Amino acid sequence: MIKFRAWDKIQNKMLLPDNIEFIHGQAYWAEASTDGQDGYSNDGAVDGIDALFKLEQFTGLKDVDGKDIYEGDILATSSMIYGKNITDYLKVECREDYAGFYCGEKPLFACLGEWDNDIKFPQTYPEIVGDIHRNADLLEH
Repeated sequence: MIKFRAWDKIQNKMLLPDNIEFIHGQAYWAEASTDGQDGYSNDGAVDGIDALFKLEQFTGLKDVDGKDIYEGDILATSSMIYGKNITDYLKVECREDYAGFYCGEKPLFACLGEWDNDIKFPQTYPEIVGDIHRNADLLEH
């Protein structure tokens, strides 16, 4: 299922789109609310410098707690490496150059495995710990 959420750049909060208008396949205008049912609805452009919303697409995958993973989410995964617990924070992004969702430099589906194929250490299944709008500081680790 194709789903979106909308980051409201003015109110600094995540909303659910009630309506998205497309022109020639490009998202142009959106109406969004806190509940996805027109309650407290906002509307505005979704493309360009003056855009009110940043649309983020559902990846089709879920985290360890069963939450939907969207573009812009920050995932945490931990590995026990030589007796030391290492936590990585990875941003989920749509990579047009590879036509898919990526988590760091790996395809998103590869980040959801039980083993890190590069270093062969068991790791925890990723958990959503925030998003790039409210928790960008997590990516500085």
